[in-house]
Amino acid sequence: MTAHTPRLPLRRKLLWGGLFALSMGYFEAALVEYLRELYYPEGFTFPLQDIPIRMILIELGREAASLLMLLSVATLMGSCFIDRFAGLAYGFGVWDITYYLFLKLFECWPPSPGTTDLLFLIPAPWVGPVWAPILVSVALIWAAWNIWRRLDRDVVLCPTRLEWLLETLAGCIIIASFLIGAPAVIKKEMPHSFPWYIWVVGMALGIGIFIRALRRRDKVESS
Repeated sequence: MTAHTPRLPLRRKLLWGGLFALSMGYFEAALVEYLRELYYPEGFTFPLQDIPIRMILIELGREAASLLMLLSVATLMGSCFIDRFAGLAYGFGVWDITYYLFLKLFECWPPSPGTTDLLFLIPAPWVGPVWAPILVSVALIWAAWNIWRRLDRDVVLCPTRLEWLLETLAGCIIIASFLIGAPAVIKKEMPHSFPWYIWVVGMALGIGIFIRALRRRDKVESS
């Protein structure tokens, strides 16, 4: 990708990227609604019901396909790596938030932000209260907005290798907080209480490093 590749204006990214992610949120909520009608007619709850292995494998494939869809659109929207990264973060955040909004519309679920949900299945079941992935999604949208605002001024955010490494570590810590409940879910038991303190460490590290990268780049621009 050359330096002369045109960038989409911020408004078009927010509009079309948001519409795509919102559509994905509807599709996912609809599919989950169908699955719950089949396996949880009285309402979704833990411990999980027995589901055929074939259905689990199909669901794993669907989740992987959803990530590939987001990655594909972000790649098409972006003019450079950080632009595509912002597109992926924005799409993921809008997708996840609208998924819960549509579930609330379809069946008034979750009853509260503290409701425990089965969030994801790759590489193992992710478990946590609804508020946790929603706040992660808000942070991702905020990060994308900050990256794109600067790109609109031809300012490219360039995190250092150390900052990328620490951001990756932060993401792994957040994911680990969701995966801690996986063994109980696999055993068809009630998941343990969510280790929110681990989640907070990951979020604080990720947001802190991102703010550091923003400030460092802004200082370079203003000097």
